[in-house]
Amino acid sequence: MSGKVAVLTDKAPKPLPGIYSQAIKANGLVFVSGAVPMDAETGKLIDGDIQAHTHQCIKNLTAILEEAGSSIEKVVKVNVFLASMDDFAKMNEVYMTYWGDVKPCRTCVAVKTLPLNTDVEIECTALL
Repeated sequence: MSGKVAVLTDKAPKPLPGIYSQAIKANGLVFVSGAVPMDAETGKLIDGDIQAHTHQCIKNLTAILEEAGSSIEKVVKVNVFLASMDDFAKMNEVYMTYWGDVKPCRTCVAVKTLPLNTDVEIECTALL
């Protein structure tokens, strides 16, 4: 595949118009924008703790990956952004249930503020 192709699905929260794409497919890879724990239908953050939020982020990533023709099992790199490293262990309890036996490489950092003041945002890169 040459060039780049934007990916868009209604099964994940819609991006801000004209700002970014949910994902871009290029050169056999799919680069997925950061997913926050937002419900695709309501456009609002879901209720719950860091664990519920981590599940929702990964659910949103999965929907975008599937629309792109990839899957959660093909993820090779993950970046996790936390509002507080106090949530690191609880997030990891959920995170470890995904990705299969060979976990992708990962970066996890604490940041000052995340969109909508949520506690977690996750982005990934996967093979097509």
